[in-house]
Amino acid sequence: MKSGRYLILALAAATSVLSAADPAAGVEAAEKAWARSVVKRDLAALDKILADDLIYAHSTGVIETKADYVGKLRSGAQRYDAIEHSSMTIRTYGDAAVVHCHVHMRGVNPKGPFNDKLMMLHLWVRQGGVWRLAAHQTTKLPSQ
Repeated sequence: MKSGRYLILALAAATSVLSAADPAAGVEAAEKAWARSVVKRDLAALDKILADDLIYAHSTGVIETKADYVGKLRSGAQRYDAIEHSSMTIRTYGDAAVVHCHVHMRGVNPKGPFNDKLMMLHLWVRQGGVWRLAAHQTTKLPSQ
């Protein structure tokens, strides 16, 4: 776990550099760091990635705060075994950015195992030179 935490911290430092040169590249790096931290259950890294006033809206309609979301991950009530991005679009607006993509998420939640294909919208804000996830919204895609 320690080496993973160092990797996340190094990625956060690189994200700051990328953010200054190319904001979209910095946001993409932050997006990948979020997914990696959630899957690896690296709550210390995730704490630095999530904005304190996070709004986390699941595809089920459940809306959580940062404390709610991290608490479920900590307890094991919510677990992500994989988060795979595809067709990512990033738009930056100064110290804010919107990421729209499709994701395939697998894991377990209080209702049992899930294997969802989703459309996801993330709002990132740059605070202190670091991109932080401020809002998350997913919508289930129809089965194909």
